[in-house]
Amino acid sequence: MVAQNKSQRTDSLVPGEFSLTMADFRQVAKVLSDEAGIFLSEEKISLVYSRLSKRLRKLGFSNFSDYCEFVKGDAGIEERRNMINALTTNVTRFFREPHHFELLTESALPSLLAEAKKGRRVRIWSAACSSGEEPYSIAMTVLSMLPNAASYDIKILATDIDQDILNRASHGVYRERDLSAVPKADKLKYFNKVGRSGDEWQVNASLKELITFGQLNLIKPWPMNGDFDVIFCRNVVIYFEEATQQKLWSRFHDVLSPEGWLMIGHSERITGPSEAAFKCVGSTSYKLTSATHL
Repeated sequence: MVAQNKSQRTDSLVPGEFSLTMADFRQVAKVLSDEAGIFLSEEKISLVYSRLSKRLRKLGFSNFSDYCEFVKGDAGIEERRNMINALTTNVTRFFREPHHFELLTESALPSLLAEAKKGRRVRIWSAACSSGEEPYSIAMTVLSMLPNAASYDIKILATDIDQDILNRASHGVYRERDLSAVPKADKLKYFNKVGRSGDEWQVNASLKELITFGQLNLIKPWPMNGDFDVIFCRNVVIYFEEATQQKLWSRFHDVLSPEGWLMIGHSERITGPSEAAFKCVGSTSYKLTSATHL
């Protein structure tokens, strides 16, 4: 779609190719808050300009006002998704915050995998999985303790709001430098070299068969049934306002199994009504102590 050009506005917040007024910024912030629960402070004006300028250029808009009007309308439904994807940050790596994986190995998984051998279902959720490094790290951890885990009812759900990043995650191709934290033996065991450059590795079936990828917006209704034994939701809630954070902690509480585990980001803390229902068992690691719905 190409909009008619308008002259550059003198009240633009950022000098440059496109006019971005405070009214435009607030409209972008409202969409991001309404659709994804993310709070966008005025400190992010330059970020909004730089991230969305590519979208304006691609669609042929000359200013943010016209772009915002388009995004608000029925024809802009797909662009709203593109806008949210452009403004959200996907920073991850294999075995990020390794203390969580140590806790998984030493405390959470031994009893869960023992129960799985007796026929119990085990469910782990990587919420906001980004490009896949987190769920694949979880799968490697599971397989290191139970090589035939796929023979049991053990599943990892990996979700993200961004469908494009999910496509990358499910494809599972990474460069050599991305695998620096993966032990060499595991790299050779769980990844296959692909491409002509000699620098790309693709996740093999042994990891993929444990994981189901799906698009999910954390602030919208969740379609999942059943309890989760472990939930990873790291460095996501920090972008939400306090009320949204507290609501999300309560929702995680309600879908955790009794004595379930919750791993959160290094700068995040459980607050609000859910705080009393969790026991801190390590750095940014929590265990459910009360399964009563909040």
